[in-house]
Amino acid sequence: MTDLVLNETRDRVAVLILNRPDKLNALNYALIDRLLLLLDLIETDDGVRAVILTGAGERAFSAGADIHEFSLSVAEGTDVALRDFVMRGQRLTARLEAFRKPVIAAVNGLAFGGGCEITEAVPLAIASDRALFAKPEIKLAMPPTFGGTQRLPRLAGRKRALEVLLTGASFSPHRAVELGLVSRVVPHEELMPAAFDLARRITIHSPAAVSSVLTAVARGINQGIAEGLLVEAEQFARMAPTADLREGLDAWIERRQPACDGSWAHRLAGREA
Repeated sequence: MTDLVLNETRDRVAVLILNRPDKLNALNYALIDRLLLLLDLIETDDGVRAVILTGAGERAFSAGADIHEFSLSVAEGTDVALRDFVMRGQRLTARLEAFRKPVIAAVNGLAFGGGCEITEAVPLAIASDRALFAKPEIKLAMPPTFGGTQRLPRLAGRKRALEVLLTGASFSPHRAVELGLVSRVVPHEELMPAAFDLARRITIHSPAAVSSVLTAVARGINQGIAEGLLVEAEQFARMAPTADLREGLDAWIERRQPACDGSWAHRLAGREA
C-alpha cells in the first residue's frame, strides 16, 4: 500500500510529502489521519527541529479535499459529514497552526480548497512560481470548512478575503504574497532549497525559544492586545530560568555565537559546581 504521507528527516528537518500525485494530493480521510499521526510523533522527537510540508509530483501541493469521499459523507447526513469531514479537517489545520515546532509549507503547485487552508494555517510558507491558489468551495455551494472563512480574513483583511471566498477565482503566488498566505515566491527549482534554508536559519536558535515564539503568536494573534501581552509575558516567564536564556545572554556579552545543541548545559554545570 502506498504511504499517503512520505516522511524523511534531513539535518534535523522532517520533510512531509502529501503523496497522492495521481489525485493532485487531494486530502482524503486516511491522508489527514496519517498526517496528524506523523505530527504527533514529530512533536515529541528531539531529533527534529522543524518541518517542511510539500506535495508529491510536479502539479500540486494539494488540490483540496477528496470530493468523492466527502460526497459520500454528505449523503449519509449532516452529522456524519460534520464528524468525518469538517471536524477532521479543522483538527488538522488547528494542529498545524499551534504546532510547537516551525512548519514551513513549500507550495509546489495547486493549492486549492483544503490545500489553501493548510497554507493559511501553517506559520510559514514559501511558494513556487508555478503555484496556483484558489478557494473554490463556493462553486460547490458551500463555505470553506477547514478554517478558511476564519483564517483568510485575518491574514488578508475582510474585503480582500471575501472577494476570494465569494468568487472562487484562482490567484497567482504573487497575489498570495499580497494576501499574506505566503511570505515569498521563488523559482520552482529553488523551492525546496529555500525551504531548507529558512529552516536552517530558524533551527540555529534555541528550540525552546523558537517554541515560545510560535506559542505566543498562535495564542495571542486572535486576542486583544492586552490579553496577547499576557501570553507574551507568560512565554518569557517560561524561558527566564532556562539554560537556553543563560547561554544566549552569555554569548551576547562575550560576542560569540550561542550553542543551541545542549552542550552549554555541561559548561553551566561545571561553572556552578
